[in-house]
Amino acid sequence: MAVDEIGFRRFLKKAGKQEHVIEGLVRQVRAFEEHLRSQDASLESAAQPQLEAYLAHLNPDAGKVRIRGVILYFMFTGNTALAQAANRFRDEGVARTRAAYKLHQFRGVKREDAARLEALGITSTEDMLRAGATPAVRQRLAEQAGLPLALILELVKLSDLSRLEGVKGIRARLYYDAGLDTLEKIARWEPEALRQMLAEWVARTGFEGIAPLPKELLNTIAAARRLPNVVVYQEE
Repeated sequence: MAVDEIGFRRFLKKAGKQEHVIEGLVRQVRAFEEHLRSQDASLESAAQPQLEAYLAHLNPDAGKVRIRGVILYFMFTGNTALAQAANRFRDEGVARTRAAYKLHQFRGVKREDAARLEALGITSTEDMLRAGATPAVRQRLAEQAGLPLALILELVKLSDLSRLEGVKGIRARLYYDAGLDTLEKIARWEPEALRQMLAEWVARTGFEGIAPLPKELLNTIAAARRLPNVVVYQEE
């Protein structure tokens, strides 16, 4: 089956996409279709193995962008299983990109504290999550770095929050300081209630930044519910 371009364009337009965005998304689906044809497959017969082969064919950083049209196309055709599989790849690609964020870039982190960790080979959020994954290794790391255990835990939590798309130095600090210091806590909220709480917290504390907008919170909460746990915060 060839791309139902007319129907897909209508679907995207109804979703509020601009024409230039629609063109790009349609091109992404055509590229996937061409790959399927080279494998003697089609959009109608595509299954997860074909999708995985295509994703392996893409550069990971480019793939998380170029797969967006494919996700939306499978949503349009009602193939939720493949849409979800493609979306997981995109989330993983975003997580990989976010992992390169440097610890000293978080608001409120002292450069000299980050330097102590850098001396131990821990410079990025990915490093921090790996080095501080459990209470026991965090205790050892605090002793090795000569830093308070509470600070090590804070950096682990900021790094964990940064796995969420769009959550960088300021956003991670906002969530952390407002008491939403783990993905689990964010996942418990509904978007409108969380927006109101954060807006009130920003106004009350004078935090230098604005509360997230509704669409951002919708995506953030959904991601917090979907991302796998990579840190043990308390011993079982």
